[in-house]
Amino acid sequence: MSGFARRLGGMPWREFAASAFSGTFLLAQALCAIHVVNAHVFSFALLRGASMLPTVNLAGDVVVVDRVSPRLGRVANGDAVLLISPKDPRKLVVKRVVGMEGDAVTFLVDPGNSDASKTVVVSSWDPLIQADVPQGHVWVQGDNIYASRDSREFGPVPYGLITGKIFCRNPGLLLYLHLSELTFFYPFAPEFIEVRMHI
Repeated sequence: MSGFARRLGGMPWREFAASAFSGTFLLAQALCAIHVVNAHVFSFALLRGASMLPTVNLAGDVVVVDRVSPRLGRVANGDAVLLISPKDPRKLVVKRVVGMEGDAVTFLVDPGNSDASKTVVVSSWDPLIQADVPQGHVWVQGDNIYASRDSREFGPVPYGLITGKIFCRNPGLLLYLHLSELTFFYPFAPEFIEVRMHI
């Protein structure tokens, strides 16, 4: 037997295999944990488009998305939300909630060409209130009414399409090295845009 073969035979192959398996298993656990946090706790999203101007930069902003609040029913008027597009379920969009159950929403029908407005009542549990929006739905609009495809076009959105609530824009750890760029969203602040992101 040659010296090379003896050295190869004397190596602790079982220890190498056990170490490789342990490292692979640890990596798989880390990736699973990242997936669970990203899908169910919070995630980051890059937003681009004109529908949420001036809240979101036209060139794009990174935001932090709270995935827990919609599941607990903690979405209110004025919240910017990430939702599955009713027009194209492969896309996510960001809009502001302007009407919940029981609210009356008045909006411009065609803001670029006329001042005509329409009022809809978002359905409530009260059978005496006539509603244009079914129960379990919300009315969403972009902050830039001239360049937004929203409930004025596709109608009320089922609450189940809301996948997250935006609570922080431009997190310092992703875009900037200091926290002075951190921006939080407050209810009724004019802020948001379409998310051009495929699932």
